[in-house]
Amino acid sequence: MDLHARLDAVLPSVRADLEDLVRIPSVGALPAHADDVRRSAEATARLLEGAGLAVEVLSVEGGAPAVLGTRPAPEGAPTVLLYAHHDVQPVGEETEWTSAPFEPTERGGRLFGRGAADDKAGIAVHLAALRAWGDDLPVGVTVLVEGEEEEGSPTLEAFLETYRDRLAADVIVIADSTNWEVGVPALTTSLRGLAGCDIEVSTLEHGVHSGMFGGPVPDALTTLCRLLATLHDEAGEVAVEGLHAGPASDLDYPEDRFRAEASALEGVELIGSGSIVERLWTRPTVNVIGIDAPSVAECSNTLVPRARAAISLRVAPGQDAKEALGRLLDHLERHVPWGARLEVLATDTGSPTAIDATGPAYDAAREAFAEAWDGTEPVDIGVGGSIPFIAAFREAFPEASVLVTGVEDPDTRAHSTDEGLHLGEFRRACLAETLLLRNLTR
Repeated sequence: MDLHARLDAVLPSVRADLEDLVRIPSVGALPAHADDVRRSAEATARLLEGAGLAVEVLSVEGGAPAVLGTRPAPEGAPTVLLYAHHDVQPVGEETEWTSAPFEPTERGGRLFGRGAADDKAGIAVHLAALRAWGDDLPVGVTVLVEGEEEEGSPTLEAFLETYRDRLAADVIVIADSTNWEVGVPALTTSLRGLAGCDIEVSTLEHGVHSGMFGGPVPDALTTLCRLLATLHDEAGEVAVEGLHAGPASDLDYPEDRFRAEASALEGVELIGSGSIVERLWTRPTVNVIGIDAPSVAECSNTLVPRARAAISLRVAPGQDAKEALGRLLDHLERHVPWGARLEVLATDTGSPTAIDATGPAYDAAREAFAEAWDGTEPVDIGVGGSIPFIAAFREAFPEASVLVTGVEDPDTRAHSTDEGLHLGEFRRACLAETLLLRNLTR
């Protein structure tokens, strides 16, 4: 059976269906798009039904619609759970996109559009493998396409518990990560966790004239800035005590490549210490990702009475995310200046993950990747971002081998403007999964 030829035969229809999915603005975080999230789930369900699966659109209380498709295993064959998600991030300022975010557009070998890569391409990869095999599918398949991953998968654990028997599998393939670079495939074996908080600093009951009262009393925005500055030392190292850091692989990530892929401005220094992959994968980071304060355009000569900030902490594998959050909150309490009031408005955590990628399933995956990438062996990578639900899968199905794969590359720009799918890498990812299903029967 020539799986390469069979994959190429179905790929045009798979791409057309991917483009149709991208046209659905399934932004789960925005209530105005709730109907679009439902439409996206229903469209995904129809595609999986057409690929020969028995499909339902399901949810648990308070959760977004998820798609669950199944096809039983032939006698003696393993069952593989294929995961992706159909919800997407907000687009931000549409004027900053080169083309309309929900109108898929090809330029320079990439397909641009919100969700074209993250993660409707994951759906398309699974669809391509199913179509390439057709009636000859050699393994049992369960497909789970979640609808709330971009919100942190708040009800996924309840979903796994409710439908545990229908989701049980020998191998779990999570198509929501990245490759090392264009032309070099990767298996993701570690991901940092996430701990975050929204805080408010207050110094005044209400705003007052900055000339008449400025000097003796601090304004909240200056106070907040001083507090946030304590999160790092002069070298840019995270200054929160008690956070775990560990070693990373010796994979070389040249600084010039990193700077280009991170879009660092010329002259901006890199912060922290250790290798770049350690700083990205196995050390904690703290970032201020939002501030609420009067805008420059709307400010007046008034001392700001209160100011808010959103702080994001990435937790290194090996530390509990809730413990790390506690360390961060303790640091903030101890360092708030000038007796200002500090209030924690909201918190969030997601577990880090470290995977021992050894055993027959991982061997099967590496063989499939090498064949799909014309002999280039895959590398094991870490990811600085977080996919907390992986820990939930591993807890629910401890005997299953978890393979974290993906179609992204360093220039995909997931979550950003001009998100784009490299079409050459997309074909290779589709072929790799098709070959993986063959290899898992050996």
